[in-house]
Amino acid sequence: MANDSKTWRCGKYELSFDRPRIMGVLNVTPDSFSDGGEHFDPDAAIEYGLTMLDAGADIIDVGGESTRPGFTPVNPDEEARRVLPVVRALAKEGAIVSIDTRHVAVAKAAVRCGASIVNDVTGFTDPKMVEFVATSTCGVIVMHAGEVAAPTRTHATVQLDTSAAAFVAEKAREAAAEAAREAEKPARRRRGKLLGEPKTEAKLPGGVVQPSLPFGDPEPAAELAAEQEAPAVEEAAPVAEAAASPESAPEPSDHLAAMMRRSARREEAYVPTSQLRRFTLPDSAPIMRRVMGFLSDQARALIHAGVSRDRICIDPGPGFGKTANEDIVIQRETAKMASLGYPLMCAVSRKRFVGAVSGVTDAAARDAATFGVCLGAIQAGANIVRVHDVAGFAQFLNGYWAVAKPQPRRAFVAVGSNLGHRCDNIRAARDMIAEIPLTCVSNCSRIYESEPAYETRQDAFANAVIEIKTELAPLVLLDELMKIEAELGRDRSKKAKANGPRTIDLDLLWMDGETHGGKKLRLPHPLIGERDFVLVPLEDLMHDPARFFRYNGVEVKEPEDRVGHIVGELGRM
Repeated sequence: MANDSKTWRCGKYELSFDRPRIMGVLNVTPDSFSDGGEHFDPDAAIEYGLTMLDAGADIIDVGGESTRPGFTPVNPDEEARRVLPVVRALAKEGAIVSIDTRHVAVAKAAVRCGASIVNDVTGFTDPKMVEFVATSTCGVIVMHAGEVAAPTRTHATVQLDTSAAAFVAEKAREAAAEAAREAEKPARRRRGKLLGEPKTEAKLPGGVVQPSLPFGDPEPAAELAAEQEAPAVEEAAPVAEAAASPESAPEPSDHLAAMMRRSARREEAYVPTSQLRRFTLPDSAPIMRRVMGFLSDQARALIHAGVSRDRICIDPGPGFGKTANEDIVIQRETAKMASLGYPLMCAVSRKRFVGAVSGVTDAAARDAATFGVCLGAIQAGANIVRVHDVAGFAQFLNGYWAVAKPQPRRAFVAVGSNLGHRCDNIRAARDMIAEIPLTCVSNCSRIYESEPAYETRQDAFANAVIEIKTELAPLVLLDELMKIEAELGRDRSKKAKANGPRTIDLDLLWMDGETHGGKKLRLPHPLIGERDFVLVPLEDLMHDPARFFRYNGVEVKEPEDRVGHIVGELGRM
């Protein structure tokens, strides 16, 4: 299940999986399969990324090259121009940003701009990409992209004829074929590199062998047709010489684009009634051997190259070179992939096979079916769910998780007031927090008086910190706290000063296992380390809060450098 002990280290962040994590898809492209062009403008992309964070995304996956079937490859310079402003802006807002790229130059630039994860659709088969991530601290996502069906060869129908005339004719044909083969040998030698060249394997630092790209073998039918339709002997030699000539050699094709084109043709040509079968789906064993074998091999290659195991996540790559039947087989074997021990991603959002099983043709209308597939994956052990509709899936997941997974977690809420009866306001807020669904108050600090911070021309504040246990998601809990503020008379309109006088102020400071960025909520609270009126009350609830938050990556200032210093004690809660 998703609530296991795996953790994923991604640069300065560490993601725990006591609940499934949501990755929001942000395509800064004109041609992605379901949202192409919607966020192509950098400002629109940044705004949409922040919206997904406020809707519940834990990670934003930014991509500048569509990898849909039939896509047009994008050069690294253009891809970088699309994604880098978006990565930089989202990282500045505290987001965990993933860069979806297969180009090492783009990955390097994105990590310098603040990306914490490299999501490589080619599964780190480029030794240069492996060398880069081995020297960084970012998280990595190893994805399988390639055909998983074993190659099948077609056989010509053979008819037997036992007549003497047929025997003589057969002998004549054999003799003619032998003469043709003898005459063709020089030509075959000249084009040997093109016909029979074995695949080479690159070596990484330390002697680790890097497998070839997992994009499948050339289509066997095409090879067979080429052999059967060989030109006459007198025409073959000039053709072979031209093919072997460097000047006339074709440019190397994009392996991923070629594989996705083959995948689309396979899907279009597939007719399930064209042959009789005993089972509704193909045998899972050969499919999973190829998928899990590749993921395991690539993960081990990364570890041998110097990437720590807790930085690696795996993704079976639904839709990349796979038919609908094969994708369903792979999703049904989620538990086996989870047993490899790495965080496991479910990236099925709006894919073709989701449309096939739901009967929905329009990709953008497949979100409900996507949620169903994702739920099955979560129940079988998937840890991260990559979706387009973050708001819808967050609502779906929160509802499911609330009834299916009892999971109380500790959190701290700072409470302050400097209008009206300050201590009574704080006690009223405590009582109302205790009434929030799936939440209880477990401890309270004393109430302290502090100097005003940031806006100094106002009355002194009364401050406290409340420790709670809650089963709500952080953004849902924050909404409940905002409701309490409104009920107690907090003015959050634009005319009110941001740090001015207030009846009550509730800040969610920290929540067990949660890191979050965005405009609406930042966890841990970005200003916790400089607020004396928060750190002193926290000393009533934990030993050495400064050390605790420094361990959690928060910069904590020395007492003399803080704001809102405590000047006295006003009593107990």
